[in-house]
Amino acid sequence: MASETMIQNAKAFLQQESPDSKLNLYDHMCSVMHKILENRTPNSVDLLEALSKEVKTNKFAPPCDPSSLQDVRPASLEVELANVQNKLFEKPSEDAEPEPEDEVEMPLPDLMDTAHYFEQAGLGLGREETFRIFLALKNLVDTHTLQSVRFWGKILGTEKNYIVAEVEYREGGEEEQEGEEEEGEEPRDEEAEEPKEGDEDNLPTPDYKPPPVIPKEETGTGCNKKTYFVCNEPGTEWTKLPPVTPAQIVCARQIKKFFTGNLEETVISYPPFPGTEINYLRAQIARISAGTLISPVDYFKFEEDDEDDSDGEGRDSFVENVEFEPPRVQELIDPSLSNWVHHVQHILPQGRCVWVNPTVKTETEDFEDEEEEEEREEPDEPVPEHGPPLLNPISEDSEVDSMPAWSAGLTSNLVPQYAAAVLRSNLWPGACVFGLDKKFENLYIGWGHKYTAENYSPPAPAATQEEYPSGAEVTEVPDPTVDEERALQAVQQEQLDREAEEAEMEEDDEDED
Repeated sequence: MASETMIQNAKAFLQQESPDSKLNLYDHMCSVMHKILENRTPNSVDLLEALSKEVKTNKFAPPCDPSSLQDVRPASLEVELANVQNKLFEKPSEDAEPEPEDEVEMPLPDLMDTAHYFEQAGLGLGREETFRIFLALKNLVDTHTLQSVRFWGKILGTEKNYIVAEVEYREGGEEEQEGEEEEGEEPRDEEAEEPKEGDEDNLPTPDYKPPPVIPKEETGTGCNKKTYFVCNEPGTEWTKLPPVTPAQIVCARQIKKFFTGNLEETVISYPPFPGTEINYLRAQIARISAGTLISPVDYFKFEEDDEDDSDGEGRDSFVENVEFEPPRVQELIDPSLSNWVHHVQHILPQGRCVWVNPTVKTETEDFEDEEEEEEREEPDEPVPEHGPPLLNPISEDSEVDSMPAWSAGLTSNLVPQYAAAVLRSNLWPGACVFGLDKKFENLYIGWGHKYTAENYSPPAPAATQEEYPSGAEVTEVPDPTVDEERALQAVQQEQLDREAEEAEMEEDDEDED
């Protein structure tokens, strides 16, 4: 019985599967022995290693296609991507109903035309990839009610890249977008109310009051004026980015992270980023757009109702100037750069384009804390923040490490009469714009990082807070000596004797009375 148990244990050990090949030694040795006995291989002891390798190779051989007698090998990543992008080149069937004709202009831009000018300057993604992106944008237009679409650029990542499209919804399509945002905010209110359930335990509550949350800008205004869609490759599904919040922009200015290409990836940083990579991507797009989207001067103008504001402050909308007369190419590359303006609002240090007072409460907040607020000292009134107005010349941009914020040049110095003006941003490497006659276009292709002269180093952690206030009752002191203890006991004994005498004298006085 003992020998049988040993044999069963040995057999069970040999039948353990390998986690890599999913094979076990017992079946493999049986296959090798079967091959040796079937072929009657001479000198099998010398060929044991080769026979073992041959048995393994035959097991992992790809399946054979009986129709072509060829090995069926797994498709590579390039083949799988080609199968996905093949749908972009499919023509609509003739039986499909024709699209209704309306007066709305086609929002799809002529991407190949703009790519032609960037190609002259040595910029862009190449004609083949650009055309695939052009077809992907067409698919986006066909599936959403959009007013305008623009290829914003391409942000590179460590594993995958992001192709970014900037869109504006038509009237009515934006209402659905706002409804989705409101639904996403409901769980936050529930989480904020959960701690109130523990008030019945009569636990001490901390006196710390967190700073007020800066509200995000509404859809269609400020940093959320445009909506952005992203995808990893042309032909894959477009994903709409959520609106950006001031807290995300403020934190994105303090960190520097490479994108991975996965929107659900956790952003590990200090200070902690409030969100995942999809939020960090949206914050970087907002920062890059505010700093690099420019247009020729007088191409846009403010509406007639806002012409009274000469300084341009407080205005957030403009219209295209029908009477625009394009400057000459030599004027566009003038070193003063006074013929280009920013047509996206500047983001304030608060993380918004329009400053709000965080100490002012809205009507939706509770009025139960009014009595507590009266007892508390009123905080100092914050100083309002101001930035450059809309359509501000890029000549007023700050220098970047003793360099101008923009570098201007021509697409060709050999034939300047047919060349276009090209400007490259030194603050956000990868951002560029071309201008020729009435045509201009902005493009960004880069890692989504701002230029820094020195290597990035994360900020140091904040100082450790005190657990309790320091005082004489909690401060450690040296132990007294024996003589000091005896002297203290003598003083205490004298005080007790004095109190006892005073008590006896009071009793005697009462007895005499």
